[in-house]
Amino acid sequence: MIDFIKSEKFILPIVYLVIGIILYNIVRFIINKIMKNKYVDKRKKTIISLIKNILKYIIYTFVILSILSVYGVDTTGIIASLGIAGLVIGLALQDIIADFVAGIFILFDDRYTIGDTIEINGFKGEVIGFGLMSTKIKNSSGDVLILANSSFKEIKNFSRHNNNLVITLDVSYNTDIDKLEMVLESLREDVKNMNNVCGDYKLLGINEFSSSSIKYLVTIECKANCQYQIKRDYLKLVKNTFDKNKIEIPYNKLDINVRGKDE
Repeated sequence: MIDFIKSEKFILPIVYLVIGIILYNIVRFIINKIMKNKYVDKRKKTIISLIKNILKYIIYTFVILSILSVYGVDTTGIIASLGIAGLVIGLALQDIIADFVAGIFILFDDRYTIGDTIEINGFKGEVIGFGLMSTKIKNSSGDVLILANSSFKEIKNFSRHNNNLVITLDVSYNTDIDKLEMVLESLREDVKNMNNVCGDYKLLGINEFSSSSIKYLVTIECKANCQYQIKRDYLKLVKNTFDKNKIEIPYNKLDINVRGKDE
C-alpha cells in the first residue's frame, strides 16, 4: 500500500487533478472579472460565457486523458475513436450542428441581443431568450415564437438605430397656418424634455388637403421602440395646447332634425 502511494500511479493523477483545478479557477477568475466590467456589453458577455464553457471541457479532457495515460491506457487510440464517433454523431445530428453554428455566427456578427426588437419570418417582437440552438421572440400580444437558429436568414433589427417618428395632425380649413406653426413651435422644449426623445423636432408643413381637414406633418427623433409612447404623449400635449389656443381639430358631426306630427 505504501509503495502504491509513493508510485507515479497514485501521485501523478493527484497532480493532474490539482493542475486542472488550478487552471479552471484561474480561467474562471479572469472571465468573472471581465463579466463584471460594466463596459462589456451583452453580446460580449455571451461570447465570453461560451468561451468559458469550451475551456472548461478542454481542461476536463486534458485531466482525464493524462490520468488514463498514467495507467497505461493508449490515449491516442481514444482520441482517434472519439474522432470517428464524432463524425458519425455529426452526420446524424446535422440539423443540431447547423443550429449551433448559426448561433455562433449570430453572436459574432452581433445581429441581435436579448432585449432587441426584431422581425423574423414576419413575426415581430422582443428577443427574450437566445441560445446557440434557438431564439425566443415575444410579440406585443404575449405570444412567444421559438425558432431554430438555422431556420432563418433575414432579420430586421429595430433596436440599433433611432426612430424618426412622423405624426400627422389634422386641423380645420379655417385654421391660420402661421398661428398653427407658432403654437407647434412653442412645444419644442416640452417635446425635447420627453423621455427617450433624443433628436430634433421638426415642423414639415402641410402634407395634404383632405376632404374635411388640412393634414400637417411633424417629426420627432426618438430612441428605438419608444415611438409609440412618445406619440401618445405628444398628441396629448397637442390636444391641450390646441384647446388653449382655439385651434380646431375637425371631427364628423351629425345634425338631427326632429319633426312634429303636424308637419
